[in-house]
Amino acid sequence: MAKKNKIEDVKKLLDDWVERYNKPSFIEHDPVSIPHLFSRQQDIEIMGFWAATLAWGQRKTIINKSKELIGLMENSPYEFIMNHNDADLKAFEKFVHRTFNATDALYFIDFFKRWYSEHDSLEQAFSLGMKKKDITIESGLNHFRQTFFDVDYAPHRTGKHIASPDRKSACKRINMFLRWMVRQDKKGVDFGIWKEIKSAQLVCPLDVHVERVSKELGLLKRKPTDWQAALELTEVLRSFDPKDPVKYDFALFGMGVYKKREM
Repeated sequence: MAKKNKIEDVKKLLDDWVERYNKPSFIEHDPVSIPHLFSRQQDIEIMGFWAATLAWGQRKTIINKSKELIGLMENSPYEFIMNHNDADLKAFEKFVHRTFNATDALYFIDFFKRWYSEHDSLEQAFSLGMKKKDITIESGLNHFRQTFFDVDYAPHRTGKHIASPDRKSACKRINMFLRWMVRQDKKGVDFGIWKEIKSAQLVCPLDVHVERVSKELGLLKRKPTDWQAALELTEVLRSFDPKDPVKYDFALFGMGVYKKREM
């Protein structure tokens, strides 16, 4: 496939598909619809992070389970997290989505409470581990995981839900969350509410759809689905748009899910 496609043709194809899916009509059936239920920044961050964390399996199920969490938090995630009492947490004891269970949910609430007691935004949990000259978000992702588990009572089992480059993960879900928070193109899908991290530093979320299409188009050659693969793909996408390489996530995901490629 790679030999049949000139790089200029691939870029044009991807640009066309970005325009097709980077618009509000994309939102309804995607997990990004969850943070779009809110207007307060902290609610957007909390439910954006949570929806991204739960984002494996069918998108309809991901959306429904995220809405279940919102209901458990009385439809006001930030207010619930900051003002709940122990009795309020009983409702979470039966929550489960695949391998994410009540223990994980309760620790997420604990982390959010500790973090927002001292910070206005979740962005600093990433940006404080970065330098302005960093080419990618890599050090920010590693810093976030360290920050997230920086208490001695953090459940060991919850570690599998917070990926990091240090652990060789492609970090698909957390990179997707960062795309939502950071990209500022005013197209209506991504929020662009974070200002310290640049769109140019983002790394493309590498899920099965994106990986398959990227390999078919000759954009990705590495076989393991790991952090190096995510960097390899993003480096190519950066050659298409140095300031906003991750906009092509819309194209690669859309091509993988919605349309048979005719190349």
